[in-house]
Amino acid sequence: MSTELVYQDATKLAELIRTKEVSPVEVMQAHLDRIAAVNFKVNAIVTIADGALKAAKVAEAAVLAGEELGTLHGVPFTAKDSIDTAGVLTQRGSPIFRGRVPDVDAVSVARLKKAGGILLAKTNLPEFSYWIESDNLLSGRSNNPWDLTRTPGGSSGGESAAIAAGMSPIGLGTDLAISVRGPAAQTGITSMKATHGRVPMTGIWPRAPRRFWHVGPMARSIRDIALAFSLLAGPDGRDAFASSTVQFDTGILRQPYRPLRVGWMVGPGFGPVDPEVAATVREAAETLKEIGVFVEQVGISALERDFALDVFNKLHVMEMKPAFAAATAGRSRDDIYKMATTMLSLPDTSIDDYIEAEQAAERLRDGFADYFSRYDALITHVLPIPAHKHGVEEFTIDGQTVDATYLQGATVPLNVTGLPGVSMRFGTSKEGLPINVQIVGKWQAESTILHVASLLEAVSPVRGLRPLL
Repeated sequence: MSTELVYQDATKLAELIRTKEVSPVEVMQAHLDRIAAVNFKVNAIVTIADGALKAAKVAEAAVLAGEELGTLHGVPFTAKDSIDTAGVLTQRGSPIFRGRVPDVDAVSVARLKKAGGILLAKTNLPEFSYWIESDNLLSGRSNNPWDLTRTPGGSSGGESAAIAAGMSPIGLGTDLAISVRGPAAQTGITSMKATHGRVPMTGIWPRAPRRFWHVGPMARSIRDIALAFSLLAGPDGRDAFASSTVQFDTGILRQPYRPLRVGWMVGPGFGPVDPEVAATVREAAETLKEIGVFVEQVGISALERDFALDVFNKLHVMEMKPAFAAATAGRSRDDIYKMATTMLSLPDTSIDDYIEAEQAAERLRDGFADYFSRYDALITHVLPIPAHKHGVEEFTIDGQTVDATYLQGATVPLNVTGLPGVSMRFGTSKEGLPINVQIVGKWQAESTILHVASLLEAVSPVRGLRPLL
């Protein structure tokens, strides 16, 4: 029973609790037992929330008393350790913030709690949420549940590994260029980076700059992502980017009013892609076509003119360095890991290059706007390769040698433009590793991409696969 509980999705757990088939205490204890059994191998969980079991007992009493229950009542959730949690350590993957305990929850955490969710634990990340692997001087390196010699990605790698390994049913990650969607791809779970500003970043470091940062749900089913998004989105009065009122489609997974038009591509404009990954994208596209969706291969010329990764690098180095400099000022070099050291050593972007990058970002937004005037969604790869071995900094992909930053080639365009995207598994590599596809929509079209994702999930050849730990 315990094994089955930890691999139920959050929606099912909420249903089982609501109908009194299981208690919140049973669910919480099952996840605590799972953490005790496997976390020493994976190192995804860095802190168990004080009072998690006590909160589950309170939730159980509410069920027995017949009280009105929230949509996540009694369901455990986890959060990346850059996201503030009241009374629970939030150390940002750095000795600089060792022992830091916030007084107030981040807005995203508070909204899941308001729906009845119970904070279970905090999850690992790279120093300052800043790299494609989850490793730091404070809590060490996280491993991929599918192959412990490989990374679960970054920066939300601990969160992705915890969910994939059955230690958490649902959680929160953050995404600057890859960090929710990439880790989901490396561990075979699902996640969503919503339109920029749909979910407030209040209570998440860094406070500034925020224009490329997102917080998003990570889970094992599309319906969980849809549910979490409905709870998380909307203005909070403090994050100016999250200023628009969100209109929710109550039939979020319902067939739209007209036939869908979907394009698919793996390049050019994203960098090199492994043939296995490209084949998975093509298979997802063909599967949609087989079930009656209009699908065709496409190209987006704006991505070919302006390589989004180069644009991003020129913009965010200039903007992020002050945050890193402020955090590390006066600190011993022993407290600073390689990510902060690398960032601080990068040369400043010249003002001419910065202005050109700003204009390139506008061209990319215009290019996507043109595309979405003709199509409802775009299917691409998430990562150009499956999960890689720890510590690799250079890759040969389809005959081309690139550095590790190129893993962000298909994800960073969505951060530069603010577009929403879902990462979901649809394939398996020859080595038995997950391969995800990315479903991209126009601004504020989360309902559409969740619908497309639900269609693919229903016929997925890899649905229900679990890592053996």
